[in-house]
Amino acid sequence: MTLSLPAIDVPPAPETINWITQPEELNHWLDSVPGVPLVLDTEFERVNTFYPIPGLVQLGLGDQFCLVDPDVAERSVRFREVIADPGVSKLLYAMSEDLELFRDWLGINPKGVVDLQIGAAMAGAGFSLGYARLVETLFGETLDKSVTRSDWISRPLSDAQQRYAVDDIRFLAPMYEWVTAHLRERGLEAALVEESTRFADELAGQGDLDNHYLRLRGGWGLTAQQQVVLKKLVVWRELECRERDRPRGRVLADPLLIAIADRLPGSLSEMSNIQGIPASVVRRYGEALIELVDEGRNADDSGIERIAPPLTRDQQMFFKQLKQFFKKASEASDIPIELLAPRKRLEKVVQDRSLAASPFFQGWRAQILAPVMNDIEDYLKS
Repeated sequence: MTLSLPAIDVPPAPETINWITQPEELNHWLDSVPGVPLVLDTEFERVNTFYPIPGLVQLGLGDQFCLVDPDVAERSVRFREVIADPGVSKLLYAMSEDLELFRDWLGINPKGVVDLQIGAAMAGAGFSLGYARLVETLFGETLDKSVTRSDWISRPLSDAQQRYAVDDIRFLAPMYEWVTAHLRERGLEAALVEESTRFADELAGQGDLDNHYLRLRGGWGLTAQQQVVLKKLVVWRELECRERDRPRGRVLADPLLIAIADRLPGSLSEMSNIQGIPASVVRRYGEALIELVDEGRNADDSGIERIAPPLTRDQQMFFKQLKQFFKKASEASDIPIELLAPRKRLEKVVQDRSLAASPFFQGWRAQILAPVMNDIEDYLKS
């Protein structure tokens, strides 16, 4: 991959690592360079827990970089304010897990965030490109990834860990310059903020427990009544996982929730007969699960939103032809089709036979699709 690069200075790796150890010091540091975007990254662990465990916060302003322990960041009033302030630009790379961390750890849905992985895709670097690869492509520096999966909770961190942590933010500001320059040439400079905001808002909306069952795509074949049951089971599992701080699969895996909703067991023995249900689950949760099944079985199913089914064979043929119009716009704009028109979004368009009903294809996407919009609308009416 060869990408043109305007003259951009990359701050050198610092000789010594700056740690901020007091909340008041962090409050002051965050206001030390006004008007400059804050570069931001986090390290965390989540293997046997539902909630991510924060391990480290990395921050940068201009050519200043610092590392902050989670307890210091948590006690900093200004840090919380900055993360939630839409007027302060925060530069991140592949930000979804960072945003989830702030939501679960601090109870904050970050605002004013800019995802430079999205920006790189818009600028022609490719879809879902890794940070280290883009750094090497743009700046010719190879990052040491040997400590990527190391222990970020224990202290002290090794010198290699600290330098890796700084490198994770050191290139974000110059990367933003490169992305912005290319998007300006394409008339898409505002599109990056728009798309980053849409992505962050959509991620924040995933906290709605009532809609979690819609993600269990394997449950599409259940009847409306069974999907009411599934919805209740999924809400129960989410609350149980949060209370016990255990991963969803460690409490009850998706296929087993679907199996319970399908079989509608009315007793512990009937639940025990469902293939794959561990005896320990029946003992611990059986009575509660049967009560939920009974509630769902007798509930009104008229208002339930159904899980989207897979496309039929005819719809798949329609999908392939429809995708060609989007592919044409994608190639003309040099924006990956995976970003412009993800498969699930296009499937929804096929099922609705309408593009106007989808807010996803408004804004900057409408600008990119304008040359083929009439063709798309004509095809959807055919």
